[in-house]
Amino acid sequence: MLKKLIQKEALRQRRVINFIPSENYVSKNVLAALGSPLTNKYAEGQAHRRYYFGNQIIDEIEDEVKKLVYKCFKVTPAKYGVNVQPYSGSIANLAAYLGALADGDPEKLRNGASRILAMSLAHGGHLTHGHSVSWTGKLFNFRHYGVGRDGWLDYDAIAKLAKQFKPKLIVCGATAYPRKIDFKKFRRIADSVGALLMADISHIAGLVVGGAYPSPFPYADIVTTTTHKTLRGPRGAIIISKKELADKIDKTIFPGLQGGPQMHTIAAIGVCLEEALHPSFKKYVKQVVVNAKALAEKLKGLGFRVISGGTDNHLFLVDVTPLGLTGKTAGERLEKHGIIVNKNAIPYDIRQPWDPSGIRLGTPAVTTQGMGEKDMIKIARRIHAILMTNS
Repeated sequence: MLKKLIQKEALRQRRVINFIPSENYVSKNVLAALGSPLTNKYAEGQAHRRYYFGNQIIDEIEDEVKKLVYKCFKVTPAKYGVNVQPYSGSIANLAAYLGALADGDPEKLRNGASRILAMSLAHGGHLTHGHSVSWTGKLFNFRHYGVGRDGWLDYDAIAKLAKQFKPKLIVCGATAYPRKIDFKKFRRIADSVGALLMADISHIAGLVVGGAYPSPFPYADIVTTTTHKTLRGPRGAIIISKKELADKIDKTIFPGLQGGPQMHTIAAIGVCLEEALHPSFKKYVKQVVVNAKALAEKLKGLGFRVISGGTDNHLFLVDVTPLGLTGKTAGERLEKHGIIVNKNAIPYDIRQPWDPSGIRLGTPAVTTQGMGEKDMIKIARRIHAILMTNS
């Protein structure tokens, strides 16, 4: 039964036009690593410091993956530490907060040490950027910045909020912000209040590696990222941090939050990073951005309200309420025609998160399938036709 369901899902993925920006299609080599005998091995601890024997080859694999991280992000082991063990981006973010601010001692979070400034989920941030339903929002004292009515970050307003709140850590990065983030400006804001700077680049990591988006280095003290989305790898995560923070974060991952690392996933991360170093990957991520811009511009030309007026990366938001629709009804209608998006809140949304005012579209998956600008224009017209009808 399960085999048939997996086959059905594989067929569904091939048949649809997938505009969910956090999804992609991994290579056969990535899938092979995920399904390899590495899943049989337990490897608690860091490389060369394991609590199980028989890990000589496993250590070599983890070492090699770390080398690939350094190479992809153009950083050096002299200045940065790398951890490839987090099970997910959520774990990576929590470990970064705990490692940087608590150093393994919850008592250190008292007396203002837990103050973090991050982007509001309602304006494009992530649950783990301190939303009240997330444990990050329960454990730490978060204050949030957002975008202006134009959909763009206002760095002067962020700087003013930082001076009022005096955070110990500032988080930049988003899941639904279509414009370039100025990491240098965030560094200046962090320095002005004596805060650490963390960049969550989970959505844009592939664009950064391929040169299609500015790098958070050398500005950020900590960088977290997932390894799927634009990196086109498995569902895992990476933490890159300055040397003075690396050991604290390593200890927060293990033994603080996790047990044995998933070595099959770590190997698959290595495979996707090898692929990201190939010249074809630069061409791919450039096309991802070109496709997103083409799709956004055409939808805008057809009368849709595109938040911030366009995009600089792989995704954008569309307000569908002028059509008499909600994000939920628009997404359901598109799915009936084989176009997959996700419903998404837009900045200053007056609707509830379960049925928000917008939809979010991204181009990593369709670009992997070989689509280009002309395809985006055709699909934009199709989206317009579908959403303008009553069924």
